[in-house]
Amino acid sequence: MNEITLAIPFALPPPELANDLIRALNAPALAALLARHASLQHHSYDNDSRVLPHEAWLAHALGLASAPGQPDTGAPLATAAMRGCGLAAEASQGYWFMLQPAHVQISRTHLLLSDLRGLQLTEAESRSLYDIARPYFDDIGKPLLHGAPGLWFMRADDWTTLSTASPDATTTQSMSDWLPEGEHARDFRRLQNEVQMLWHEHPINEARQARGLQPVNSCWLWGGAGPAAPGGQLAIVGGPAWMAALSQRQPDAQQLIAEPGTAMLAELIAPAQVGDWADWLARMQRLEQDWFAPLLAALKAGRVARVNLMLSHRHGWADVSSTGMAQRKFWRKPSLSHLLKQS
Repeated sequence: MNEITLAIPFALPPPELANDLIRALNAPALAALLARHASLQHHSYDNDSRVLPHEAWLAHALGLASAPGQPDTGAPLATAAMRGCGLAAEASQGYWFMLQPAHVQISRTHLLLSDLRGLQLTEAESRSLYDIARPYFDDIGKPLLHGAPGLWFMRADDWTTLSTASPDATTTQSMSDWLPEGEHARDFRRLQNEVQMLWHEHPINEARQARGLQPVNSCWLWGGAGPAAPGGQLAIVGGPAWMAALSQRQPDAQQLIAEPGTAMLAELIAPAQVGDWADWLARMQRLEQDWFAPLLAALKAGRVARVNLMLSHRHGWADVSSTGMAQRKFWRKPSLSHLLKQS
């Protein structure tokens, strides 16, 4: 079928701000896709998998995990990301995690993992920090590979039962509640403490602080996975380095209309994570112009048979489908009100 599926993380506004944000949003094409739907269903999400709904959806779309809301949902993405970083040979054996340099804020009551996007690590900084840490990982029998700035991979064949959380699931919460759990959780804490000591007051961090940037004072482990076979085809527009590694291409709307498939638009994650709702609104307006309006026009013209949307926030998601026939339901007034509804 000539069908397009778009996943748009954080396109659902947080419930406490939803009314105000929707009133400020001018998105008639999205309103038509939502109101004149062929099917629409809202789902709640309890975060038991320690990843966000769109991360679980992404792992499922790539054939790596069960669908969000199903048993054993998770995001075993490390070896698939390794393939995207040119490390396919290494990914074909062993059990690997993504290990990412991080900044941890320390307060009187809790630890907070800062949004990793805010580090703005350069290639040179990432390589230098990696070179400092790698000998320690070699000594403890946990090989470390550099994939991209701020995206490294650690092999730990005996840590397959370790339960980890994604950075984006952790950053807005008390970090202590999201640290790895399981038989080897204490081993990871020792590793994390050693890395912190290696980087403490290093000239790289002193130079970063002089430029007004956060020091890199910790690391985060997540996404554990076994050997990866080539997964599903998926395009990802925007997002951090690990998402870029998973993407086969970065199309615009017209290219996706010409070659229908599945894509994730990750533009809204960054502002939603830091609560910059003015930026969120601006990006939603660009999505309306660049994506929703062209897709609606293609649907009405019969160039696309169906448009499926997966819209999410931290605590749930909505699945919406529209067709050319559904768009003929003129008695349904275009409305963004479906962004407000929760299951």
